[in-house]
Amino acid sequence: MTNANTEQVSPQTLRRVIVAAGIGNFVEWFDFAVYGFLATTIAQQFFPSGDASAALLKTFAVFAVAFAFRPLGGIFFGMLGDRIGRKRTLAMTILLMAGATTLIGLLPTYAAIGVMAPILLSLIRCAQGFSAGGEYAGACAYLMEHAPSDKRAWYGSFIPVSTFSAFAAAAVVAYALEASLSAEAMGSWGWRLPFLIAAPLGLVGLYLRWKLDETPAFQAVAQEHAVAHSPLKDTLRNHGAAICCLGAFVSLTALSFYMFTTYFATYLQVAGGLSRATALLVSLIALLFAAAICPLAGLYSDRVGRRMTVMTACALLIVVVYPSFLMASSGSFAASVVGVMLLAIGAVLCGVVTAALLSETFPTRTRYTASAITYNMAYTLFGGTAPLVATWLISTTGSNLSPAFYLIAIALLALAGGLALPETSRISLHDVAAQEKAEGVGASA
Repeated sequence: MTNANTEQVSPQTLRRVIVAAGIGNFVEWFDFAVYGFLATTIAQQFFPSGDASAALLKTFAVFAVAFAFRPLGGIFFGMLGDRIGRKRTLAMTILLMAGATTLIGLLPTYAAIGVMAPILLSLIRCAQGFSAGGEYAGACAYLMEHAPSDKRAWYGSFIPVSTFSAFAAAAVVAYALEASLSAEAMGSWGWRLPFLIAAPLGLVGLYLRWKLDETPAFQAVAQEHAVAHSPLKDTLRNHGAAICCLGAFVSLTALSFYMFTTYFATYLQVAGGLSRATALLVSLIALLFAAAICPLAGLYSDRVGRRMTVMTACALLIVVVYPSFLMASSGSFAASVVGVMLLAIGAVLCGVVTAALLSETFPTRTRYTASAITYNMAYTLFGGTAPLVATWLISTTGSNLSPAFYLIAIALLALAGGLALPETSRISLHDVAAQEKAEGVGASA
């Protein structure tokens, strides 16, 4: 099968692929975001005690458990995706993810079943983290393997669009519920509604994914009988250096993403003195802005290449992070919006080029496994810990601006890792023979 044949995908098919890939990613991040936004309410329902802070800490501990299971899910679903294909594996991830999220909305509370309530909540969060580990890298691979080589970053940018849109939707839903319901109604049934939304979204996503064909790139590998028998072994043997270099860059993607989507809402209140409602509004504006500029970042990356995009993203974050934190701590609504938007631009550039690099850095036969390991390890180490590290730095140094210097340090690490990667913006994802040769496996696989 020639490259010309495999890379010709109709615009109608590409639109369906974007929706099918994006909806699972939306469900994943919507759940993570809404859990964080409703943490205080969830704490009251599942960890009742006389100490509200202790209950909240337990709630966030359960939130962190999901991150611990992401690398395991990435390895499992990554190997599965490289063995049986992207389509069937992504159908599994969205089914497990949507099912687990829906179960949270149906869970009995501590008042109903006692200690079993937080135990069940923890188990379900483990299942969510496990499924999420196979979602993002798989969705990127599925979309990239359909997209034309000269527009991969633009098409891939719609995966980050679904991520930022999910956070924005979660913020709107959480705010609307808290504004329209009494505290009693919110505690009784209102908190369940956002989680139950996952059921219809998951069914729609499952239907869309099941109706689409397997990707041209994976079909080419299957037709050449070059499917990896041991994708994890092949990945560790042949791509350790690439995983380290790309992982160094993805660490900045993870850190900048969580800094502005999750931590900044707290920072605006603690350092800037804004009310919770105002901080949420600032975050919502920044999230909608981020979603809107993702395609522009994709166009930029396709035009100038991945290495230049990496340099731009790192340099931009290094330059803007200090004034961004400074404006966010000013207490001014307008200055806070500008400050968070500055950080958002760098985070968007990182996210969009990461979506492309996850697929372009690794060959088809081990793409799912290698990209899932790289992405989930970086997000677990630098994304899930971002709010904790930022809070610790402020308490240790006494400076509200200390998280900015942490991000600058990671940006320098990311720049070194990103520039160690080759330029991949025009490579083919369908050249089976070349990929086999690059991996050194050939027909022996």
